[in-house]
Amino acid sequence: MFAATHPARLNTLALLGVALLAAVLASLALGSNPISVAQVLQALLDPASDPDAVVWGSRVPRTLVGLLVGACLGVAGTIMQGQTGNPLADPGLFGVSSGASLAVVLGAYLLGHDSMSVSLLLAMAGALVASVLVFGVASLSRDLANPVPLAIAGTAVSALLNAVISFLVLTNASSLEAYRVWVVGSLGGRGLEGLSLVLVPALAGLVLALVNARSLNSLTLGLDLARGLGETVWRARLVGLGAITLTTASAVAVAGPLGFIGLTAPHVGRALVGGNHYRLLPASALVGAVTLLACDVIGRLIGGGQAEVPVGVVLAVLGGVAFVAIVRRAKLAAM
Repeated sequence: MFAATHPARLNTLALLGVALLAAVLASLALGSNPISVAQVLQALLDPASDPDAVVWGSRVPRTLVGLLVGACLGVAGTIMQGQTGNPLADPGLFGVSSGASLAVVLGAYLLGHDSMSVSLLLAMAGALVASVLVFGVASLSRDLANPVPLAIAGTAVSALLNAVISFLVLTNASSLEAYRVWVVGSLGGRGLEGLSLVLVPALAGLVLALVNARSLNSLTLGLDLARGLGETVWRARLVGLGAITLTTASAVAVAGPLGFIGLTAPHVGRALVGGNHYRLLPASALVGAVTLLACDVIGRLIGGGQAEVPVGVVLAVLGGVAFVAIVRRAKLAAM
């Protein structure tokens, strides 16, 4: 159905791997706190030589979180676009980000907590509940083979959850403060304990994504041809939804609702390695991780020594430009 992997495509994946390595090194070496490369290497080899815990206490955890979150969002966006056939779809379309945001706000409203670990658990639970709610609403159409009910249900549920969030944050100061800190999206302050909370569901989602690759290749040919090739479309939708939910919920829980990576990474990956999802999924994961780490480093550097610009803000600026470019490209392709 799809051509065999061309050596040039494998070389492209290898180059993306090199770019990821460079992004990791930059994330470890650069920041608002000036440290030489030699000091970073020494701290990595000997944690005792890192008395201020700049490397192991801050840069290593946020680099690992950036790797996981960027890969998850890139993969989730690829599956979302493949499942819906919409080149402008992103993981937020299933209401996952809104569900996580509402859970964090409710936690502050009802419990008055200020714990990052509690916020992580609440965000994960809220994201999962929102995706189940979207799937339940979409299933009322009795046609899960059609991606339109899922998209409509996701939009409706997101609007409802965002309305509840607005009501809570406008009527409760502690809810507003918790939401303000969390919703901007950041890799800072996320320790290894936060990563450990989401690692298992994130890896499970990535595995489901690989399982869904064959179905995504079939769905790109159209529903009729996919069924003719023996594809069980509703099962493919269910596996894809599970992958999107787990990867996006994990990413949103640990880093906040970061935008644009899930939208742009699949387009960049598709331009580099083609439409075969066995190559596109790992390429999108690499592009997502490189993009997030690079934007995080930019935010640290332009913020100066006093503060840093959250990666969510950097992504919003650069992602807006990328979004316009994607829309223009789609418009020109349609002419």
